Amino acid sequence: MNAGSNWQTPVTATLDSAHIGYQVLWQSQATQSIEDTAAQRGICASHMLKTMVLRDMGGRYAVACVPGDQQVSPPKVRQLLECRRMTLATEQQVQSVTGYVRGAVAPVGLSPELAVVFDERIWRYDTVTISSGDPHAGLWVKVSELITLCQPRCGDICRAQDG
Repeated sequence: MNAGSNWQTPVTATLDSAHIGYQVLWQSQATQSIEDTAAQRGICASHMLKTMVLRDMGGRYAVACVPGDQQVSPPKVRQLLECRRMTLATEQQVQSVTGYVRGAVAPVGLSPELAVVFDERIWRYDTVTISSGDPHAGLWVKVSELITLCQPRCGDICRAQDG
């Protein structure tokens, strides 16, 4: 799919207004997993930014970002943000809080009240892909520019890997 030069999403609009360059990676179809998405985009899953929305018991939301080959640890996010128990937000909550459907959430263009947390492993990369807000496209962006734009908190928020 290629929607042409008029194609824009809230994510690309935010990047454009911040003068942040990006490259669009088109997909022929929407996908259901990071692995399928990476395969369609012709990249490694580790170079994707997995963006998850979490909710604590008091109704506070946060966006947690980890490399695509990792899993978010809600207890680690909770500890970093000093809040009560956190769980993954429901599909309805994700859309209500971010304006994006689950699987197409990006850490940009969000409400300033929403805490954004990046796993420290993200700093290892020069570029990563983020969702464009459209399930048919991702965006290559420079990590340094993404960090400047998002102003995330940083910490080890990945679930421990077996082995």
